[in-house]
Amino acid sequence: MATPSTPPLLTMSGITKSFPGVRALDGVDLDVAAGEVHCLLGQNGAGKSTLIKVLAGAHQPDEGEIVWRGERVALKSPVAAMNLGIATIYQELDLVRHLSVAENVFLGHEVATKGFVRRREARQRTAELLKRLGHPEIEPGRIVGSLSAAGQQIVSMARALSHDVKLIVMDEPSAALDPDEVDNLFRIVADLTDQGVAVIYISHRLEEIRRIGDRVTVLKDGRAAASGLPAKDTPTPKVVSLMTGRNVEYAFPEKAPEDVVVRGGEPVLTAEGLALDGEFAPVDFELRPGEIVGLAGLVGSGRSEILETVFGARKPTAGRITVAGKPLRLGSVTAAVAAGLGLAPEERKSQALLMTESVSRNVSISSLSRFSRGSWLDRGGERAATRAAARDLSLRPDNPDALIRTLSGGNQQKAVLARWLLRGCKVLLLDEPTRGVDVGARAELYALIRRLADEGVAVLLVSSEIPEVLGLADRVIVLREGRVVHTAPAHELDEHRVLDLVMEGS
Repeated sequence: MATPSTPPLLTMSGITKSFPGVRALDGVDLDVAAGEVHCLLGQNGAGKSTLIKVLAGAHQPDEGEIVWRGERVALKSPVAAMNLGIATIYQELDLVRHLSVAENVFLGHEVATKGFVRRREARQRTAELLKRLGHPEIEPGRIVGSLSAAGQQIVSMARALSHDVKLIVMDEPSAALDPDEVDNLFRIVADLTDQGVAVIYISHRLEEIRRIGDRVTVLKDGRAAASGLPAKDTPTPKVVSLMTGRNVEYAFPEKAPEDVVVRGGEPVLTAEGLALDGEFAPVDFELRPGEIVGLAGLVGSGRSEILETVFGARKPTAGRITVAGKPLRLGSVTAAVAAGLGLAPEERKSQALLMTESVSRNVSISSLSRFSRGSWLDRGGERAATRAAARDLSLRPDNPDALIRTLSGGNQQKAVLARWLLRGCKVLLLDEPTRGVDVGARAELYALIRRLADEGVAVLLVSSEIPEVLGLADRVIVLREGRVVHTAPAHELDEHRVLDLVMEGS
């Protein structure tokens, strides 16, 4: 661990970066010492991503200087940064899904002699890196696309460690990990810092900062609201206030009384004996209008697979689903959408959004038939309807023509919800709805989810954060290794009880 007297490994001074119409960074300073975990915090849009892309060589600063190991440097490209020993692991992992684990780990610096790749040696070295990371079970020859999100995160870390790194930037590394995986991640970080490697750690989970960090820098509106705060001694309310410019209560919206939910009518969705071999055993559950049901369990417990099966993205090996009393054709997304189901998947950028398209097109994509006039599309009607849906959810900016990729994570998630609001869905399936979303936007999303439920939408929710499941859900289904081990009203459970249930026997 670094001490206050440790000389900086990295110093970024007066970093300024502008894009058309936006000043993303405005004179930001950051210094990081060898062996230190320096946490970088801020809401979406605060400038974190731009700053780390400047450090990674992906963006060139308009002003300011970077001093690396006592010498001023110009990071003209990601290769230049990597050659100095600076590795960046982005939240949206930049792995090549159709290549093997070993091929991804050594991509760009292949183990080769005179142009011939030494594949056996590459696999052996990859196995050593995976063992160092605590995951010897990941096979170097396995195709990366077949791994879970957590497995792919480990491969990305192995790729960083395959270089002689002195500093690793980790952008939301715990977002797709279960509690055991997070513990393993923190063990890895501790091992790295013991070896003198510096870590810039970005997370929206503020409880992690106190656990893993040495110092904290908070960005707000492209400026450093605070630099080098002691991570373990700075109160959480102060950090939140610095990030948001206001005090934010960690409170979930008030839930509807249980008797009101029960009076909400007959179940809008019923699953009976639903099973998918290798993923989850037969499960039975029902959703009533206005009810939020949470699925709690570790990564690999079958929670996301249940959502995908209900939505028709996977075809079950057994069971049946009825929506409003009518059988649902299984394994068909088209049938699910037509029946009134909507899914906000875990990986919204790759699975839910058209990143090169406008907000309007992303919101309207599931309702285009409403705007079809023979062989042409009523674009005016499309824009008006999507603007109304977006405004109803306070989506910002209020511009249907803005490219979806320019929006913050919280507003991208609102766009996905606006899509299903426009469609008029009866059942909303939410997989990690606040993943990668800052603390201020989380509160907005919580209120929005509860509001939709109060308006009669049934919600099936998956989250890795147990407090989020308990705070939002009316009823909780606990899963372990693909099986339901407990079902109860949320008010009868607490975090320790749920952890006991999901970890028992593991």
